[in-house]
This record gives sequence, C-alpha cells and structure tokens, in this order.
Amino acid sequence: MKSPLNQVLGLGAAKEGTGHWWHQRLTAVAMVPLGLWFAIAVLNVDMSSYAALVAWIREPVTAILLCLTASCLLYHSWLGVQVVLEDYVQGATKVVSLLLSTFAHAVLFVVCLFSILKIAFGMG
Repeated sequence: MKSPLNQVLGLGAAKEGTGHWWHQRLTAVAMVPLGLWFAIAVLNVDMSSYAALVAWIREPVTAILLCLTASCLLYHSWLGVQVVLEDYVQGATKVVSLLLSTFAHAVLFVVCLFSILKIAFGMG
C-alpha cells in the first residue's frame, strides 16, 4: 500500500527504486554517444605501435572521453549487476555477492581512471 504522496513521488517500499531506475537509464543513454565515439576512435587509431597509442591517450579530449566512458560503463554495470543479484540470489549469499560486486566495480573504476590519467599526464 502506498500513500497518495508516494504514488505522486514514485517512491516504492525501498524509497530508492525510481532513482536507481533513472540512473540506469541515464547511463544507458550516455553510453550511446560514448560507445560510438570509442568504437570509431579505436578503429581509427594506430594500434600497431605502443607510442602511437600512448600519444592518442595523451590528447586531452581523448583522456577525458576515456575517463567518462569507463566511469559511465562501470556505474551502469554495477547498477545492472546489483539488480540481477537482488532479484535472483537469496540469503547470505546475496549480501556477500552484492559486497563483492560493489568492491570489484570500485576496484575496476580506480584502476581504469588511474591507468588513463597516468598515461595522460606522461607518467606511463
């Protein structure tokens, strides 16, 4: 049973489902131009030499777009995996799975950003 105010606000029992849904949709929409840019850029960059790839990543626009792509992709992935785990895993395994998923996505996020920024600022 929802109160009339909750029906208007779109809040369910967890008080956050609508926000989660919107974040997942917004990251999906953001991934369309970012994914297209990434696919086109990867097809056009010279991957035959390490130096050419590093030079491409050191371009400011490229580094920024790579950081945005990695951030958006990992956040979207984390949201999606969270929904699957909440819907299909039961009991204590659910809590452990959610913690492991959050930790893994956070580690991947830090590794991606660190790697991109290290190359972009000329330290790699």
